[in-house]
Amino acid sequence: MSAAAPGNFEPKKPVQLALPKDDPITQDYLVKCDGTNGGYPTCVAIKGTVFDVTNNAAYAVGGQYHVFAGKDASRALATSSLKPEDVKPEYSDLGDKEKGVLDDWFTFFSKRYNIVGQVTGSAANL
Repeated sequence: MSAAAPGNFEPKKPVQLALPKDDPITQDYLVKCDGTNGGYPTCVAIKGTVFDVTNNAAYAVGGQYHVFAGKDASRALATSSLKPEDVKPEYSDLGDKEKGVLDDWFTFFSKRYNIVGQVTGSAANL
């Protein structure tokens, strides 16, 4: 099973997004945002940017994309993988095609989910 690259970036239903935040989010906090800890949102990071995906059941426990919850899923998204071992932030060694897919996913998420912060200690293009 693989994560399909987004084809159309516009949401099917209009989404009202808050202004993006650049709050620092630690790895320890992000890990708690995996949908299993009450009181924490469910989040997915892409290229160090953290998106709140709480309202999408696909990222909840048992959902098809739960593997991404509480993590920076850059590499997995770039390679269209749902394998847990691919869910990591490093992607600089990937080819231009995969980096383009990752950019598409970033655009897809940015049109659907609120940006709640940036992972501390992360650098773009790890």
